[in-house]
Amino acid sequence: MSTVSQFSDFEMSATSSSDFINEAIRIAEVGKERGIVLRVMGACAIRIHCPNSHQILDRLQRAITDVDFMSYSKFEEKIEQMFKDLSYRSESETVKLYTHMYGQVRSGYFDLKTQRKVDVFFDRLQMCHNVDFKNRLEIDFPTLTVSDILLEKMQIVKINEKDVKDTLVLINEHDVGEEDRETINLKYISRLLAQDWGFYYTMTTNLKRLKTFLPQYDVFGNDSKSVIEHRIDKMLEHIEEQPKSMKWRMRAKIGTSRKWYADVDEVSMGNVGRGE
Repeated sequence: MSTVSQFSDFEMSATSSSDFINEAIRIAEVGKERGIVLRVMGACAIRIHCPNSHQILDRLQRAITDVDFMSYSKFEEKIEQMFKDLSYRSESETVKLYTHMYGQVRSGYFDLKTQRKVDVFFDRLQMCHNVDFKNRLEIDFPTLTVSDILLEKMQIVKINEKDVKDTLVLINEHDVGEEDRETINLKYISRLLAQDWGFYYTMTTNLKRLKTFLPQYDVFGNDSKSVIEHRIDKMLEHIEEQPKSMKWRMRAKIGTSRKWYADVDEVSMGNVGRGE
């Protein structure tokens, strides 16, 4: 059963990326006015955080097809009322119950006028790996932090080209450091991965994979490619140097001989939440 099956009769309109971004920001602002913590994630968040890279994303043909948000479950009822007031139609109760049963709390909404789809996730992103957003959503606005956007992308085991493009753009426009404001927070990411070998393995594998993809994208000049490679190397170095937990070390001994991730279909019934 697909979480988007009830919307299969609708075709996405040729809505521009700017329309999606403007709508994402508008919804986040309405949430803020109502005291709701609601943060943009996925492809829209990339665009918002990378204003100098819109032309690059366009040349990469990185289109936006929906809007994704993260919030806390305590706001679930208020968010449903908010979208109703904004003339969005809520998904069926059957689909909502199914997502709750599978552990990934999510609500979906659809604008019949613009044919724009919105997904709201609560508390965590539970896909290939679990990304917990407790006390993280208040740090930035209207999106997740740059670090959390990076984790959202890098937790995907079978990473696709859309996610590669997004992540290269994100790294190109943001330096690495030890804070969250417009910076990839190495301290936060390294400490998180030091507790979870599976997530560590997936993310470091993907970071190395990014470097192999980079040469094929001429849209990035030589200087940008050097910057991206340097920042990836700094991330990998910092991640490796971070002291690992006992749990991490025990799991590392088993390695890939045992499955270290969850299949996306098992926890989300499709690609919803992938930041399409």
